[in-house]
Amino acid sequence: MSVSSMTGFTRASGRHDGFGWTWEVRSVNGKGLDVRVRLAAGHEALEAVVRDLVGKVLKRGSVAVSLSLDRAAAEGAYRVNADLLERLMDTASRLSEDLRLAPEQPRIDALLAVRGVVEPAEDEAVPAVMEARQTAMATSLHEALEALAGVRRAEGAKLEQLLRDRLVEIDSLCVEAETAAAARREALRERLKQQVADLLETSPGLPEERLAQEVAMLAVKADVREELDRLKAHVEGARALLDEGAAIGRRLDFLCQEFNREANTLCAKSGDIELTRIGLQLKAVIDQFREQALNIE
Repeated sequence: MSVSSMTGFTRASGRHDGFGWTWEVRSVNGKGLDVRVRLAAGHEALEAVVRDLVGKVLKRGSVAVSLSLDRAAAEGAYRVNADLLERLMDTASRLSEDLRLAPEQPRIDALLAVRGVVEPAEDEAVPAVMEARQTAMATSLHEALEALAGVRRAEGAKLEQLLRDRLVEIDSLCVEAETAAAARREALRERLKQQVADLLETSPGLPEERLAQEVAMLAVKADVREELDRLKAHVEGARALLDEGAAIGRRLDFLCQEFNREANTLCAKSGDIELTRIGLQLKAVIDQFREQALNIE
C-alpha cells in the first residue's frame, strides 16, 4: 500500500431533483483523526453520516468538512413562517400606537431578518424526497473524500521519496562514523597504553590488574559500535515501514525518537572532533526526517 500525507483539499458538487449543494473537505496534520463538521441550516442530521464516511476513508489528520447550498438550490430551499411574520407586524403596529408614534408600516426586510421568520424548507410531507436527497449528498461526499485520499496519496509519494533520501544520508553517515570510530579506537588504545606506562613509572605500587580494569572500562564507555548498530537497524526498520505503506505515521514518529536517542548518545560518547562532527550531522538529518514524517498519515 502507498504512503499518504495528511494534507489536502477537495470540493464536490451535486444536484438532486432541482436541489444543489457543494461539499468542501480539507485536512491538515493531526495526532489522530479529528473531524470538524459545518453543515448548511436544516441539514444537521447529516453530521453522523459525515463522521462515519470520514472514518471509513481517512485514518489520521485534522479534517474539516463543510456543506453549502448553491444559489440555484436556494430557490425553494427556504420558507417564510407566515404566522410569526404576522405576529411581528401586529406587535410593531401596537407598539407604534402605545408609544404614539407616527403610523408606519414596518420594513419587510427588517422583519425577514428576524430569526425564525425565514426557515429552511424541509420536505416533511415527503420524507422519501429528503431521504433520497440525503443519500445523493452522502454519495457526493464520499466522492470528495476519495478524491482527497487521492490527493493525500500523491503528496505522500513525494514525502516517501524525501524520507528515503534522508535514510540514505543516515546510512552514509553511519558508515563514516564507523570509519572514524575505528581510527579513534586505535588512537585511544595507544594513548591509554602510554598513560598506563606513565602511571606505572611514577607510581610503581599501583596494581597492573586494577589499571587494566580501568582502561577496559574507559574503552567500553568510548565504544560507539552499539549505537551505530542500532542506528542502522532503525534505518532498516524505517524502510520496512515505508515499504508497508498505509497509516504508518505514528510508528515513524516513534522511530524518529529512537534515532534521536542513539545520535545523542553517540555525540555524548564521541570524545573526538571528527566523530562529533558526524554525530551533529546525523542529528540534523534525523530532524529533517522527522519534519517530513510528521506529515505522514
